[in-house]
Amino acid sequence: MDHRELDPLDRPLFGAPRSSDRVINLVVGLLTGLMVFVTLISAFVFPSWPPDGVNVFFAFVIVLICGSHLLLIYWYRQGDLEPRFRSMILYNAFNIVMLCVVGNLYIHGVDTRRESSR
Repeated sequence: MDHRELDPLDRPLFGAPRSSDRVINLVVGLLTGLMVFVTLISAFVFPSWPPDGVNVFFAFVIVLICGSHLLLIYWYRQGDLEPRFRSMILYNAFNIVMLCVVGNLYIHGVDTRRESSR
């Protein structure tokens, strides 16, 4: 037997990660990252060049929130956070996606188009 197998410091603190958890984390992370990327590009491209400062600021705030979220995910993957933080990470990812949806609606002027048609 290897000495490392008996060392309790080498065992994961909260058990071995499941493959389903990794897939869920990957899908949620990719979806969130894609939404943030689309929002950031939309802030610079729409409605026309030069970009509107409010749109760029809104997208920049979303990127900052996403940065803190990525740090939480990194700490979780390193084992520095307890498993109960997983639900908070998923909740934050949902909030970031919803913020991106609202940002894209604002950037593309969905509400102002409805008012101008009345």
